[in-house]
Formats: sequence, C-alpha cells, structure tokens
Amino acid sequence: MKRNHIYKTVLGIAMVALTLTSCSDEWDNHYNATAQGTLNGTLWEAIQRDPNLSNFASVVSACGYDKSLGGNQVFTVFAPTNNNFSAEEAQRLIQSYNAEKGKMDDDDITTVKEFVQNHIALYNYSVSSTSNDSIVLMNGKYAKLTHDAIDGIKFLTSNQHYGNGVLFTLENKVQFFSNLFEYLRKDTDLDSLRSFFYNSMFYRQEFQPDKSVAGGIVDGKTIYLDSVFLQQNDLFEEEFLDAKLNTEDSTYLMVAPTNRVWKELVEEYGNYFNYDNTVQDRDSLVYTNTRLGIVGGTIFSRTFNSDAVLRDSAMSTNCVMNPNYRRSRWGADSLHYYQYYKPLSAPDGVLTGAANIACSNGTMFKSDNWKFDKLNTFHRIRIIEAEKGGNIREVSKVKNTSTQEDEETVTPKVRYVVTGNKFYNKVSNNGFVEFDPQKTTVNHTVYFNIDNVLSNVGYDIYLVTAPALAADSNATAIQRLPTILRCTLGYHNQEGNEESKELISSVTTQPDIVDAILLAKDFKFPVCTYGLVEEKPQVWLKLETRVSSTQLRNNTHTRTMRIDCILLKPHEE
Repeated sequence: MKRNHIYKTVLGIAMVALTLTSCSDEWDNHYNATAQGTLNGTLWEAIQRDPNLSNFASVVSACGYDKSLGGNQVFTVFAPTNNNFSAEEAQRLIQSYNAEKGKMDDDDITTVKEFVQNHIALYNYSVSSTSNDSIVLMNGKYAKLTHDAIDGIKFLTSNQHYGNGVLFTLENKVQFFSNLFEYLRKDTDLDSLRSFFYNSMFYRQEFQPDKSVAGGIVDGKTIYLDSVFLQQNDLFEEEFLDAKLNTEDSTYLMVAPTNRVWKELVEEYGNYFNYDNTVQDRDSLVYTNTRLGIVGGTIFSRTFNSDAVLRDSAMSTNCVMNPNYRRSRWGADSLHYYQYYKPLSAPDGVLTGAANIACSNGTMFKSDNWKFDKLNTFHRIRIIEAEKGGNIREVSKVKNTSTQEDEETVTPKVRYVVTGNKFYNKVSNNGFVEFDPQKTTVNHTVYFNIDNVLSNVGYDIYLVTAPALAADSNATAIQRLPTILRCTLGYHNQEGNEESKELISSVTTQPDIVDAILLAKDFKFPVCTYGLVEEKPQVWLKLETRVSSTQLRNNTHTRTMRIDCILLKPHEE
C-alpha cells in the first residue's frame, strides 16, 4: 500500500524460542557448566526429582519446556516451590495455555510469557554475598538478582549447578510486570486499541538467523539451539508513533482511549480519511490512518518529559522540538503540533482525569474523557510554499511557430526576503516565487500541487501574494503594479474522476502588502489525499492572470505574479 510502505520493519525485544538438540563440540564447549561441584543430571531431571517443585514441573512440561531444560542448552531456572504455588494455580495456567495454543505465536501465549519464561534465563547465573546484578529473563524482562533474592523473592536454595545450568528454588512466584504493549492485552476496557496494535498487518515475530546459534545441519537444514526472534510492530516506527512500547529499555507515558471513546472517534475520524476508490490499498489506508489519527500524539517519552517539564507542557513522540524542523515539516516554526499545555493541571489537560496504571516501562493513562483536539494533531494547517520544490505543477505554454516547440509563457524565479527588509518574517518562510512573463502578449497560467488534504472537513483556502518590495526595497512603481487573477481548484471525486471548481473569477492583488486572499470558506474535499505519495497529486490550484492589453498598455496592472504560499486552514465557526 501507499504511505511510504506503511508496514516496514521497525523494532522489537529479543524473545528466545525453544529448539532442541546439539550435535557440535563447539556448542558443548560454550555452554557446559564450568562451576566446581556440578551435580548429576540436567535441570529437568533435578526439577522432576524434587517433590516440592511438582506444580512448577507440571506447567513446564505442559508448555513443552521440559525438552529444553533436559537438553544441552544452558539455562538458569528460578523455580517456585509448592508452598506458595498450588496445584490449582498450576492447573489454571495449563488450561490457559491449552486454550491459547495454536491461536497465537508460542512466545505470546500468556502462560509461556508471563510464567514459564518469567522464571527462566539463558546462560549460567550464580550469586555471591556481593551480588547485585540485572539479568534478562527469557521473556525480555529485567530482573534484579541479589545474594538472596530475585526481584525481592527470597531463595530457598541457590547455586545448584547441573550439567546444563543452575537451579534456584523460591519461596514464591516471580511477579510478571506488564509493559505498556503487554498491558493492552489485559484490560478489557482497551480491547479496541489492543486489536489495532496487535493487528497482523503491523505486528509479527521475525526469526533472526544472524543472531541465533546454529547447532548443526540435519537433512540439509540448520538446527538452531538458541533461536532469537524480534517482536516487530510497524506502528512503533519513527514515521508513525516513534515509541518502543514493547521494550524495557525506554520509559513512556501513554494515554489510551477506552472502547467507548475509541468507537466514537473511529466513527468521526473515518470520514476524514475517505480515499477515492482508485487509490491502491484504499481500505487499509482508511483503517490505519483513521486509528493513527486517534493514537498519534498520545505517547510521551520520559526522556523529554520529566515531572518538572510536565508541570508546564507535554511533548509527545510525534511532536517536533527543533524550530527549523517544525518549519520544514509543518510550514512554520510557530506551529507546535502534538504538544500540550499544562497536561496535568489544566481542566482540559490531556493527562487529567485518566486512571493511572503502572507498567514495567512507564504509565498507562486510561481515558474515558478524551482531551486530544484533532486541530492539534492530524487536522493541521496546510502551508503550500510556492518556492518549495515540486509544488509548482506546470505553467502555461504556447507553440513557437518557427520551431513548432512548446515554450513556457512565464519563468518561475525564487525570490528571498533578506534581513532588514520591512517584509522580513512577514513573507512565509521568507521566500516566494515571481513568475516572470516570457510572452508579453498573453495571460499566464500556473498550477500548484496541494497534498495531504483530509476529506469531509472544512478548509478556509487562502492565496497569499507577496509584494515586489519584499525582494527589492527599491522596486519601481511599474514593478509594484497589481495583477488580476482567476483561481480554480481541482480535485478527485469518490470514483477517482477529476472535478474542478472556480473559487474566484477575478481578484486584484494588493501591490505593497503581503495579501491573504480568501478563495473559499469551509470548503470540503470529497476524498482524502493524506499520506499519499503521488507523482501527480489529485488536488491542484490553478492561477490565471486576467489582465487586458489595455490595462497593460496603460501601466495600471501587470501580468507578473508573486506567490508566497497557498494556505488551507481548518475552518472554525
């Protein structure tokens, strides 16, 4: 689909899948325990022998991890004893595993991820009286390992070395602490948001052979003993949300709409992303951009949003902090989209009134009272700079009777406003285009491309012209003459056919000011072009000079056009 290959690969946390056998000396040398006093047998055999680990063993076996813990790959196991892990709890986990088996990736099954992998780490870990380490469990979670506990859960026994790893027994279970991405699966009030983030269009696990450990070749195929998968979600890419919600390395605040809010917003926003029927992957674009319209700007990295900063404003991962980048992306450095004033204290603060849920990588704010204004997120002012490359679609041409070749009647020349000129910082981006007539006997036509418009929302459309004095403070009276323009807007209908509408038949520019000419009020495009990468954009504005030969001879008007920008401003009553 369009929008710059929306489903590109982004990020993930390493998840270790279980595979099975070793047939290489190199593997054995790397992973065999080296500690003195290694006990006989494997980790699985040790767990089976201990009657106080029977409940833990039943879950491990039901999930298929007995094969790995009985193989050559090295693990450290933190096994809760039966004292605080009952047979009933174990049975509930097994039933949950069986209910989810085959319906999702094995590493996403709740019992596997939140219990089995939460009590196992790759490689040998032992403790001493000075231990105070952070280790990574198989599910990617970080755990604090001290001389007598893991994440505060006390050891009953420790440092029991077996042929394929180390066994600890615990007085209780290691608590699983969901990250923001994982929490979405737990809260039924957020089912709609979960369905979007976990949609298979964006979410998948990809095997990483270059990061996995090969154990040999069987029947011509490589057998991997340590298989590494990356949890990929294209929505977390910089182009979209720019937030690694599924990792433990970054910390965020996230505002999540409840199902009720989500339903209302999808119904409203879906009208704004109505693409014409000829657009490739139309349905996917409607689905994706409608929902990105909701979640865009709702995630805040704690790197840039400390408690002190949040007292004043919140900068989401979609905001642009650098003024120069804001000018490039939004059209003006004064536009602060995806940033919010007084998020915690103002009555309409985006974080106020929401329930707080602590997660392993931040805080979820569950909101049933949505405070995000679309005018501060996706429904933005569109500034089409005349001087920006690609914005001029074409200019009028006439046939040279001698060469029989088409020749342009005007030449676009970029002019800049320099410091000290009275129009400095009054002309948008301090640049405009002067269309210098090459044929003096005809009127001229210029087409401008307009991209990224929404459908079924009102725009006030302005044409902004620049004065000759903006480029030359000594411009003569002849150079400063006004021109007369006719303006026509072109766009597609639902079937993808081009339509046009004359916005204004005749308007005279004001010669010595930056003139914002209102061409249309509350104009609604029938279809959307938001995010489309088009060689020939669907939407265009046609400008035609309408100066008569008499006006030209009498020096009352000029056919020179000086265009600053085209402005599409969301209509507000």
